[in-house]
Amino acid sequence: MGKKPLMIRNASQLVTLKGASVAPLTKEGMEKLQIIENGSVWLEDGIIQSVGRDEELAERYKDRMHEADIIDATGKLVTPGLVDPHTHLVHAGTRENEFNMRLQGATYMEIMNNGGGIHATTSATRAASKETLFEESKKRLDQFLLHGVTTVEAKSGYGLSLEVELKQLEVAKELHEAHPVDIVSTFMGAHAVPAEYKENPDQFVDIVINEMLPEVAKRNLAEFNDVFCERGVFTPEQSKRILEAGKKYGLIPKIHADEIEPYEGAELAGEIGAISAEHLLKASDKGIQALADNGVIAVLLPGTAFFLMAESANGRKMIDSGVPVALSTDCNPGSSPTVSMPLVMNLGCLKMGMTPAEVLAAATINAAHAINRGKEIGSIEEGKKADITIFDVPNYMVLQYKFGVNHVHSVIKNGEFVVEQGRVVYRNAPVHN
Repeated sequence: MGKKPLMIRNASQLVTLKGASVAPLTKEGMEKLQIIENGSVWLEDGIIQSVGRDEELAERYKDRMHEADIIDATGKLVTPGLVDPHTHLVHAGTRENEFNMRLQGATYMEIMNNGGGIHATTSATRAASKETLFEESKKRLDQFLLHGVTTVEAKSGYGLSLEVELKQLEVAKELHEAHPVDIVSTFMGAHAVPAEYKENPDQFVDIVINEMLPEVAKRNLAEFNDVFCERGVFTPEQSKRILEAGKKYGLIPKIHADEIEPYEGAELAGEIGAISAEHLLKASDKGIQALADNGVIAVLLPGTAFFLMAESANGRKMIDSGVPVALSTDCNPGSSPTVSMPLVMNLGCLKMGMTPAEVLAAATINAAHAINRGKEIGSIEEGKKADITIFDVPNYMVLQYKFGVNHVHSVIKNGEFVVEQGRVVYRNAPVHN
């Protein structure tokens, strides 16, 4: 038996982003949100059935109105459900002590090289049970929902051993099945060189290639393969070996690139045909051009730069150069402990020179393309999944103008309410007082 139809009516602005399902938006295309004023949407069986002006849909469905639940979106903004294409969702522990250290002058890499950073979270994640990881990550997913996010990418990378990397990916798979938010998994065994291989990183690279990748692929636990290409972590040569090896197992390459210093990560992303290059704070002009020439999506993380008190990636330059740009929280315990995509969009405007239209495109359809889901989500079009966020603002400009505020009113996932008037309402959801 199908789900009861749902009709959203009279939206002040209905942002559809129609027509970008085949390829991500670039350049001036990121300004074209395809807005319908006084717009309405008919949802049925978890799928978007019709989109248009209210009077058009009212006439089309006049004989079926009695069947549907009606949502009055008068004075509100309706958008596709937000998509977060870069998170480290499944982990244990927090690192607030490092926050204090950085405020006193320590750098991210100094902390990491002294046993903190990724290594600290690796220790906590190794020690945590699957049950603990599941419960902690589920709480984060509920917070993502409350901030309008309906799909996230989740990377492993806090195991740095076959057993614990598999544990992270298995938890992500269980969460995908149990929670309304869809989770798309990325294997990132090459997130850091474990302390025990510090003197012989190539040996660890061999383990990632010969032991981890085959088992992850065999168990079908990930769709993507990521590596942290950075001086003091993995070299471009090592990164290329890992990403090319993953391609042999059908894993699509992603790359953490040029975050701390220019290191030819963006160039490598273009060379190997990565679906996305991520961070890119220090990407060179040559690297930016390589992304544009090869259609590699730049996943930018302004919340990370903000939290690390660093200069943000040059989103304006990338867009003007023809790079398709997406935005993400980079939700993780060390460099970006946030789940707020609305805040990330604010920072895209305030710190990276992007326009309100561009950041909305970057957080929806382009983010969907960055995780190979552009044909399913990221826009409000007939035939796509009924993932929709309703904001209590009259237009998309106000969404960025009133920064640092969660304006989410309701969230619809697969055609059903999961957040209503600022409260999580899905089945078996915890009570938020």
